[in-house]
Amino acid sequence: MKSFLKHGLLMAALVASTQAGAQVTFYEHDGFNGRSFTTQRQVRNFERFGFNDRSSSVVVLNDRWEVCTDVRFEGRCVVLRPGRYASLSAMGLNDRVSSVREVEHTARYDDDRYAPQPVPVYDNHRRRNERLYQANVTSVRAVVGPPEQRCWVEREQVSAPQQRGGLNVGGAIVGAVLGGVLGHQVGGGRGKDIATAGGAVAGAAVGANVGRGSAAAPVSRDVQRCETVPSQNKPEFWDVTYEFRGQEHHMQVTTPPGRTVTVNRQGEPRA
Repeated sequence: MKSFLKHGLLMAALVASTQAGAQVTFYEHDGFNGRSFTTQRQVRNFERFGFNDRSSSVVVLNDRWEVCTDVRFEGRCVVLRPGRYASLSAMGLNDRVSSVREVEHTARYDDDRYAPQPVPVYDNHRRRNERLYQANVTSVRAVVGPPEQRCWVEREQVSAPQQRGGLNVGGAIVGAVLGGVLGHQVGGGRGKDIATAGGAVAGAAVGANVGRGSAAAPVSRDVQRCETVPSQNKPEFWDVTYEFRGQEHHMQVTTPPGRTVTVNRQGEPRA
């Protein structure tokens, strides 16, 4: 059975495990970037670990944690459910966390004590006595933002009005279709959409010259041209395909993998 880890904007549905301990990881920058600090026990003062007032995003595993703006769990405190919090700014905690502690299983809080619902997170920690294997990675695709359109104006010479503007309209349409098919063949995933659009533009330019006859003296005009290009942003995540015991699996990770990934006997990824 295929194992799919959906992005949620990034990973899969929460998988709880009684054998995996509660854990919280703080990151120095938004989007889980920069230095990180991980703990499985309460921390009364982040200063001891050089991470006081540095947290901008956080990942919580398997249980609730209470984070506070002052040491010894004082100041403003917010309860975090298991999941991924890409930014602490919305809850007024960016670069303000000074202490953290795990919440008792039986503890009950009013809704206003909780942070907004996080993005689900997949717990890939090794379970007790679990045997691990290496699975071969078969493909990796970096997923970035949507493609961007860039436009510019340039001066071009065209023939005087003749044969409907001197351009073979039928040739332009055929060229666009052929270019689109070519782009579709060489692209893949989101890259396929980009290649298809680029191919159509190139095809149209070539096709416009097919069947062009003699023309009068050329004249100049301003023409706006546009092209679709890949996003210049860094990848949001990597979509990974790997094979284990004859089954194809997919997962999405925040960093590019190596040639193999660690899995359990069911092919589920493990750290």
